[in-house]
Amino acid sequence: MLKIKEVANLVGISVRTLHHYDEIGLLSPDEVTESGYRLYSQNNIDDLQHILFYRELDVPLKKIKEIMSRPDFDQVEALQRHQQMLEERRNQIDQMIVTIERTLRFKKGEIQMSNKEKFKGFDFTGWNEHEDEARKHWGDEVVDDAAANVKGKEKELGDEMNRIYRELATVRQVDPGSKKAQELIGEWYRFLNQIGTYSLDAFSGLGDMYVADERFTQNIDQFGDGLAIFMRDAMKEYAAQNKK
Repeated sequence: MLKIKEVANLVGISVRTLHHYDEIGLLSPDEVTESGYRLYSQNNIDDLQHILFYRELDVPLKKIKEIMSRPDFDQVEALQRHQQMLEERRNQIDQMIVTIERTLRFKKGEIQMSNKEKFKGFDFTGWNEHEDEARKHWGDEVVDDAAANVKGKEKELGDEMNRIYRELATVRQVDPGSKKAQELIGEWYRFLNQIGTYSLDAFSGLGDMYVADERFTQNIDQFGDGLAIFMRDAMKEYAAQNKK
């Protein structure tokens, strides 16, 4: 059995987050001592792993609780789904790296390259391919809300997203917890919630992905070197401050 601080250090999340999971009934420790210490079992640790996998996929905490509370929830099946999605992401990244290498050679005049080849590896069909499974495991509401919020507003949302990125880039050298940084990252949080449903925990987890996933880092850092790391730190600080 592990104490709450030991679990937090093991996983790399805050004690506050674990308290929140307990409060909403998402992850409650299997044992609480007479003196009030929370003790987490191996089963709790395994459940926490699943929670964080789903959080990385931006599934709202309420929906994660619903998924994992189902009588037919299968941990092995869930892990297999996570593995499949990560392998697909890896394959896509590998293909995009090849495309970049070929584009560089094309720019140097070493090879010929068609416009179609320049976009090999970009995959905008993945959501449709997994929509049935997403509906099955996350529910129609999550899928339909995400699609409805974006439909017909792609250019408007894209312009607003780029504006926020540019403004964040201008303050990326300051303390992520500063007033200005937190005001701007608050705009980012509200923007994301126009097109989806992001809890503070999911928002913080998304910031981790900006650094862990090379595709995110490259896209974000186009607005300024180090912006992805700055946004991750600012998003974590925003989540922590607004849970108080």
